[in-house]
Amino acid sequence: MADSTFDIVSKVDQMEAENAVNQAAKEIETRYDFKGVGASVEWSGKEKLLLKASAEERVKAVLEVVEAKFIKRGISLRSLDAGDPYPSGKEYRIEVGLKNGISSEDAKKVAKIIRDEGPKSVKSQIQGDELRVSSKSRDDLQATMALLKGQDLDIALQFVNFR
Repeated sequence: MADSTFDIVSKVDQMEAENAVNQAAKEIETRYDFKGVGASVEWSGKEKLLLKASAEERVKAVLEVVEAKFIKRGISLRSLDAGDPYPSGKEYRIEVGLKNGISSEDAKKVAKIIRDEGPKSVKSQIQGDELRVSSKSRDDLQATMALLKGQDLDIALQFVNFR
């Protein structure tokens, strides 16, 4: 019998991210506490957001609104890489990046967790920005998924192509 496998990836659904940003922009336009402070959220590139407001506290509030919308759309906050507020002219800004793909460092951490704590029959292999996990037993693969869901990692993991 052939080995069963699944892939571990870390990707953000671009359409869901765009929907979350659009919802956040609508809420920021209509909320009373954002009137007259120049608060806005917009895309600056394919995987970067730019949050603006006239005061540091307001731009942090904009970030909270964006995070809430991402959570509602089912996108993990571990996929967001928010910087610190910085002044730019008369306004404050925060740049937020979206993390796509598993870096080689993080892939090595995940592979080490699987090797040390996972079932012995499970093997992992790094393939670019994803990880392929294989075993003869599907139960061992499901145990590995449960193990990784229980870990406190810095990245959002998704499990795809379970065969």
